[in-house]
Amino acid sequence: MKLVRSLVALTIFTFASIVVAADGLIVVNSPHSADGTMSRLEDVVKQRGLKVFARIDHAAGAAKIGKTLRPTEVLIFGNPQGGTPLMQCAQSMGIDLPLKALVWEDDTGQVWLGYNDPAYLAQRHGVAQCPAIDNLQKALASIAKAAVAR
Repeated sequence: MKLVRSLVALTIFTFASIVVAADGLIVVNSPHSADGTMSRLEDVVKQRGLKVFARIDHAAGAAKIGKTLRPTEVLIFGNPQGGTPLMQCAQSMGIDLPLKALVWEDDTGQVWLGYNDPAYLAQRHGVAQCPAIDNLQKALASIAKAAVAR
């Protein structure tokens, strides 16, 4: 009985923390600060053997032109082992690679982590049956979950 309750609680937590915002964007809430979430995300990505190409701080960019923006950062990451199979399905997938994740704080102070759904990208490029999509979906969900874990 205890196991059943634990599984139910885990299922509710998992689905309650996932929000689909814009088309093809998977969004999870984070209990951490924006900077903390992004740092955790970067660490997880590196631990999983992916290369971080850039960490772009949009709020810092806004400050350079005298504007304000709540914390908003993009992490660009990936590797040829993951990206090549996608481009073998459709070379046009290269426009959406390397992968990106966005961390931002909304006007209520809630922090979010969002990334493009690989299935959405595959559909966009006309290769919805690409065999590489399932593994990429699982990998990104696992990365996001680790980055926002308590």
